[in-house]
Amino acid sequence: MKSILTNAAGMLIMTAGSAFAGIGADVTENGWLWMLFLGFGALIVAFQLVPCVILGGAMLKGIFSKAAPESAAAADANGTPKS
Repeated sequence: MKSILTNAAGMLIMTAGSAFAGIGADVTENGWLWMLFLGFGALIVAFQLVPCVILGGAMLKGIFSKAAPESAAAADANGTPKS
């Protein structure tokens, strides 16, 4: 009985594999939903570029600008005022 089930399952898998190779949608038959999906992805990338440019500019400004002078009330790591 076990060999019959094994053989039947094997034949079913072999015949079902050829069904997936049948005629399907052509590459040129992209619908409007596919273009909407690609456009939505492009919008996500475009809107993520804006904060990226702003953050990158702020980082470069912070790296290449002069250090701010310390105030007279600046404290060291222990909390005591510097002299």
